[in-house]
Amino acid sequence: MPTPRAARRRPAPGPRQLHPGAWWLWALGLGAAATRTTNPLLLLLLAAVAGYVVAARRTDAPWSRSYGTFLRLGLLVLGIRLVFAVLLGSPVPGTHVLFTLPEVPLPVWAQGVRIGGRVTAEGLLAALYDGLRLATLLVCVGAANALASPARLLRTLPGALYEAGVAVVVAMTFAPNLVADIQRLRAARRLRGRSDRGVAAVLSVGLPVLEGALERSVALAAAMDTRGFGRTADVPRRLARATAALTLAGLLGICLAAYGLLTAGGAGWAAPVLLLGLAAAFTGLLLGSRRSVRTRYRPDPWALPEWLTAGSGTAVAALTTWLAAGYPAAFAPTVVPPTVPVLPLTAVLAVLVGLVPAFVTPVPRPTTATGPTGADTGPPPDPGTDTGARTRPGLRTDTRTGTGTGTGTGTGTDPNDAPTPPRRAS
Repeated sequence: MPTPRAARRRPAPGPRQLHPGAWWLWALGLGAAATRTTNPLLLLLLAAVAGYVVAARRTDAPWSRSYGTFLRLGLLVLGIRLVFAVLLGSPVPGTHVLFTLPEVPLPVWAQGVRIGGRVTAEGLLAALYDGLRLATLLVCVGAANALASPARLLRTLPGALYEAGVAVVVAMTFAPNLVADIQRLRAARRLRGRSDRGVAAVLSVGLPVLEGALERSVALAAAMDTRGFGRTADVPRRLARATAALTLAGLLGICLAAYGLLTAGGAGWAAPVLLLGLAAAFTGLLLGSRRSVRTRYRPDPWALPEWLTAGSGTAVAALTTWLAAGYPAAFAPTVVPPTVPVLPLTAVLAVLVGLVPAFVTPVPRPTTATGPTGADTGPPPDPGTDTGARTRPGLRTDTRTGTGTGTGTGTGTDPNDAPTPPRRAS
């Protein structure tokens, strides 16, 4: 019986994925805002904004699970910073002594370095603010890793940076795949009734994880060789040298300008250097793309959601930088003497602009397969069961179940399935 036309109808395509470059620009904007303040309330608000957007727009792909790892890494960095401040002291002078550790005497050439001694509240506060700022930066980077597909990000790179981009993407995808393998193996141990904690469990999981990493490396190398990775077109030597010089000069100019923008008193010369560096780098990348012989299949569009996402991150960075210059006491609370951090309303509104991607970007579609091909199987069938049973003497009962609108039972005998008569003894 032919399949009805309604059942053969294809499901409507799901929403498209956002351009990965937009996610990275948004995350870098939040990270730039985190570098302009040591206020713990603003830093926690930035981390909360990044976490909310990740929870709202994260897919169920394996690489999107790396956000929790970056969050734990940020907490680890914060703890290490506090431990170092306690054991090695802090350059911040303080008068509120919390406790005193036994001090280790050091030689004369190690003046300025101490191990142990007094631990002050001012030093701990300074270490807490610095560690929290670094942890917030890691959270922003983890948000970009969880939202932007590394493979799709590689497709958007210019041809001059394709080889370097492949190395970076492989390094970025190693950690999420490693985390997924560890979780899978720990779940397998729990299902077998074994403990997944302790040194013995870690050692038993380490070898399969290493084996999986090596298998992925071999498969990746074979796939890259099959796709012709590393093949370049012939270009004049003079053009290649000019491309390398422009790209290197542009990147150095951008780094120098970023350093000037992040320090006090360098904003006057940093802006022109940044524009010159961007122009040189863009020209170098444009000329270097002539060496690439690869093509792009279905490039990702850059539409209104991408502009809003990237613009929200840029707006957070710009507004925070402007407000930090106007209200330095609110964005950099003093620790000598210790003061209670304040949270200005204007700064809160500036940070909350980073929530725009949670409402203007497409909702991700689950990638879990719901049918034989991973697509929606359509509307549910009509209620009813069609059951037919054929009874074959001497053998078995065969029951077939399908979907239909009625119920029927039939019994018949197949002469080809008749039992073989016993052989006579000779």
